[in-house]
Amino acid sequence: MYTFVSFERLTGREPLVFLPAPFSNEPPTGKVHLKQCEQMTLARRQKRLCRREPGLAETLRESVRLSLLECRYQFRNERWNCSLDGRGSLLKRGFKETAFLLAVSSAALSHALAKACSSGRMERCTCDDSPGIQHREAWQWGVCGDNLKYSTKFLKKFLGQKRVSKDLRAQIDSHNINVGIRAVKSGLKTTCKCHGVSGSCAVRTCWKQLSPFHDTGRLLKFRYDTALRVLSVTNAATGETELAGPRRHGQSHRSTDLVFLEDSPSFCRPSRYSPGTAGRSCAKDTSCQSLCCGRGYNTAMHLTTLSCHCQVRWCCHVECQTCVREEEVYTCKNT
Repeated sequence: MYTFVSFERLTGREPLVFLPAPFSNEPPTGKVHLKQCEQMTLARRQKRLCRREPGLAETLRESVRLSLLECRYQFRNERWNCSLDGRGSLLKRGFKETAFLLAVSSAALSHALAKACSSGRMERCTCDDSPGIQHREAWQWGVCGDNLKYSTKFLKKFLGQKRVSKDLRAQIDSHNINVGIRAVKSGLKTTCKCHGVSGSCAVRTCWKQLSPFHDTGRLLKFRYDTALRVLSVTNAATGETELAGPRRHGQSHRSTDLVFLEDSPSFCRPSRYSPGTAGRSCAKDTSCQSLCCGRGYNTAMHLTTLSCHCQVRWCCHVECQTCVREEEVYTCKNT
């Protein structure tokens, strides 16, 4: 099994320490960059790569931020809401949630690397080198393409991906990591811009652009909802161990399917995997019944303030009154 920064290192409690401050356009250099690499909990080989690549440390932190925020958003109405509590125990199992964490983490790292290249935050890569796009022109027109090709190549080197072993868990982890990378690739689009007198398209410049990461997160959540449970079988023709599961569209699973080994716990009660759902906010008509696991919910009245009765005053001034509104808030009961 190979080392994966988001699986073994950056998805437990410690990543919150490394969430980045606002980025500058210039990569950190000298001692600042080296200090950032040393502060991160990375494998020895990964630290060497980090020290050689100014800008990588901040890119790693950005990928953690992306994956954490997107995971929390996608599971905001689920019993498991991507909590950091119990994350270490969860990652040791073969649940659907583990599969999603691997996929969203690899997707975030792939996305962040490609964006870092195109924005000039990494020294060893630049704009996407698609045919017909000159880097000088790209920078002049502000159409520097997201370099997913370099991102994918560097990612495999950084994760140390090798030939997958016969270990079932290693195969599953590798598969789900690649599902995340493929999800990012599926969002790579060609965007073009016309140049010429009065808006004519005498010259057209095209570049590669990634979709917003939220689109990738939404796709991976769909993959989670349709994930397949698999087991290990031996190929009679080759003698090699392979993954197999329920047949779908004539095959057991596709390269874009998330796969898992074992059924997930309910996540209703506090356990080694999650803090449970007690005290979670829910929507009375849509999510309370499922989220509260049949325990019922508490109702409380909260006062909120908001702007209201707004009017535009000449020429460019808006005047609003402050209104107080009473809202019902629902939270899951403990018992």
